[in-house]
Amino acid sequence: MKNISLPIRFGLVTSAVLIAYFLVLALVDKHTNPAFSFFNALITGLGIYEAVRLRKLQNFSDFSYGEGFKTGIVTGAVATIVFTIFFLFYATEINSGFLDELLRTVNGGFNADIGMVTFVVAIMGFATTVVASLTVMQYFKKTGNIPH
Repeated sequence: MKNISLPIRFGLVTSAVLIAYFLVLALVDKHTNPAFSFFNALITGLGIYEAVRLRKLQNFSDFSYGEGFKTGIVTGAVATIVFTIFFLFYATEINSGFLDELLRTVNGGFNADIGMVTFVVAIMGFATTVVASLTVMQYFKKTGNIPH
């Protein structure tokens, strides 16, 4: 249980930051612009970076690529699940006109319902999680290079 608590805590903190960022965008009426979701990847990447960094500091001698990657995946998955649940709640209960505004902003002639948009949000979060975990582990992996 101790091994999984660190990425869950960082996943919850990361999701709180993602939610706060979304709500700040909503305050300035920019939450319907998909271009701002690029910063969600940065927020998720920073959360994963910090979780893996702390995991390596805790288990420096036993730290492996697999352990760090697993920490990143769990951190990002928790953040994605919590943010996706918030997104669904926001779009259905808090601002029922959000989906229409979002689809009008995208202007692609899409006829999507809230389930499809929520699914896309979740898939984007999981894809970001995998890419960020692989990227972060390039920095934290043990090198096999032999110094000359």
